Amino acid sequence: MSRYLLDTNAAADAMFRRRGVPERMKAARMAGHEIGIGLPVLGELYAGVEYSVTRERKLEVLRRSLKLFRLWPFTAEAAATYGRLYAELRRGGRLIQQVDLQIAAIALELGNCTVVSEDSDLAAVPGLRVVSWAAR
Repeated sequence: MSRYLLDTNAAADAMFRRRGVPERMKAARMAGHEIGIGLPVLGELYAGVEYSVTRERKLEVLRRSLKLFRLWPFTAEAAATYGRLYAELRRGGRLIQQVDLQIAAIALELGNCTVVSEDSDLAAVPGLRVVSWAAR
């Protein structure tokens, strides 16, 4: 079984039923794949909800949507991978946002995991598979 880890934008697209992401999730599940988000993504989702002018409505959508995802933690092993990736990319002159690098580290530690994202920065992470599910 393979896994798909959604970044914050892809998870929000799933929650709010946008850009074809829910349909891609359904197809992936039917094919036997596991779909989840990392806890750093959950934090970003909550931050977006808390900052929203429609906080109550979006908070309810977020709470209902959590059942769509498996929640993957940022473990000590992922933290070590994060540190290695950060140093490697920085030595190469590339800086990536902290949350994106945490997502990458979680995916690499899980193994057999593809990150669902449109963030081109993630393509710079060695060994990380990235795919977009958003309809154009």
